[in-house]
Amino acid sequence: MLEQRPADPLTEILRAMRLTGGVFLEAAFTSPWCVVSRVTPEECAGYLPLPRHIIAYHFVCEGELSVRVDGAAPVTARRGEIVILPRNDHHLLGSDLDMAPIDVNDLFEPGDASHPGRLVYGTAATADTRFFCGFLSHNQPDDPLISALPRVLKSRMEDAAASDWVESSLRFASRRPTPDEKLPPAVLGKLAELLFIEAVRQYLQDDPAASGSGWIAGLRDPRVGRALALLHGQRERAWTTEDLAREVGLSRSAFAERFTGLVGDPPMRYLGKWRLQHAARRLVETTEPIARIAGEAGYESEPAFHRAFKREHRMTPASWRKHHAMAGDA
Repeated sequence: MLEQRPADPLTEILRAMRLTGGVFLEAAFTSPWCVVSRVTPEECAGYLPLPRHIIAYHFVCEGELSVRVDGAAPVTARRGEIVILPRNDHHLLGSDLDMAPIDVNDLFEPGDASHPGRLVYGTAATADTRFFCGFLSHNQPDDPLISALPRVLKSRMEDAAASDWVESSLRFASRRPTPDEKLPPAVLGKLAELLFIEAVRQYLQDDPAASGSGWIAGLRDPRVGRALALLHGQRERAWTTEDLAREVGLSRSAFAERFTGLVGDPPMRYLGKWRLQHAARRLVETTEPIARIAGEAGYESEPAFHRAFKREHRMTPASWRKHHAMAGDA
């Protein structure tokens, strides 16, 4: 029987994030213009339940626009390109980022059952820049992929036909479905998810900034990347460094050195942190018994889980759950 190989690391990590999303606004702007923007959970209402954590994106259908977040160089996108903000930073968006920005909410024109809301500056008839605004929601704010990506990503469709297809699909997906249509949220969010995946793949393959050391470098390395896929895809398995080394075809010492040098933590320490991050989210997002969450995190006993959790988060699992419930995070 052929050995079943794990999916590539990026697929495993994205699967664990449980991405969902959609399109919520069509925009038409007449140059020169500049707005300050950030997607809020309330803006996504009507497409999906209010998201916990947001990835924002803008897909350019016509003209060009620039995006800048504090502390980073501006990024310019043209027709057929998508700009993604993995951590949903406040950002300037415009044809001239040196202009005094307008609050994007002041430009909103409500939609109806068959047409999305719009952002219009000038008039729609004279607009030289048209784009769609969308979002992806996810449940893992501390995911290493989100933490490692740059604050702004840009990706391009390979040809004009692909760009036209994306535009028409976004236009369809941006309509609020009527009661008779009952389009499932998964349909509305799939295109946004695919665009995000493609942007991340392009970044991993082409961007020199993704090389060197760090989590992204580990993901790009064939051996370490496969180990990351295994750890993320089979989090509850009783892994040892020897097991992982065997899976990726290296000796224990060579694998441990390679993993630590790229990722920054030894394999078992990385796994422990990842398990405790997952457990922390489960404590907030579910009412599952702590003993069950401990088992899902790979701990054979609840006391061992308590000790490890307190070392990492400076409070017990029960206190963590109570604290975040009081803060309204649940």
